[in-house]
Amino acid sequence: CAAGSRSQQSSPLLPAAGKQGSLYSAKMEKIVVIDCRQHMLGRLASVIAKQLLNGQHVVAVRTEAITISGGLVRQKMKFSRFLRLRMNTNPKKGPIHYRSPARILWRTIRGMIPHKTKRGAAALERFKAFEGVPPPYDKVKRAVVPDALKVLRLQTSHKFCTLGKLAAEVGWKHGPTVATLEEKRLSRSSEYYQLKKKGVQVALKAKTAAAGELKALAPVLAPVGMA
Repeated sequence: CAAGSRSQQSSPLLPAAGKQGSLYSAKMEKIVVIDCRQHMLGRLASVIAKQLLNGQHVVAVRTEAITISGGLVRQKMKFSRFLRLRMNTNPKKGPIHYRSPARILWRTIRGMIPHKTKRGAAALERFKAFEGVPPPYDKVKRAVVPDALKVLRLQTSHKFCTLGKLAAEVGWKHGPTVATLEEKRLSRSSEYYQLKKKGVQVALKAKTAAAGELKALAPVLAPVGMA
């Protein structure tokens, strides 16, 4: 359908549509892993919500580095007003005030999805959010959402705060643990990159050294695309 094609073209995360042209017959990637660092909360949530409703599986990592426009003091005051919302007779029944960055993002996305319908509930089940980058997503290629990047969407002089700092101010206690795990992950990633770079250099030297010997075989290798 034409509407399905337009929504596929405008989305930064969706692959090309299937041959049948239906929105639900589009070939989706199994999982799209989004690195949420330096993304605006509302813009990122709206893009993810749309992808979930279209059938995409989405995993959000490094949610503690999401940015919110407005200074930390202003956001903390807004959150404190939200914390005062409660049920008089039995506060355990809701609303539930999540403190961790991953659950704050999850709740923001839930508000953009008709989660009380079967379609909305199924869409929300396709979403996962984490602080840091836990296994196995530390070895998976991560994507960004250009429409939600802070550097492209927020004025340079505008105040902002990170979701991790806000969460720590309102009761989240696992920030130091996540920071320690992230340091270890970045160290392992750096070591892997150095080894990979050495392997590329060795392969390039070997190819250069063998270029003279392979020159005589070029007419044979060219037809099979190995020249």
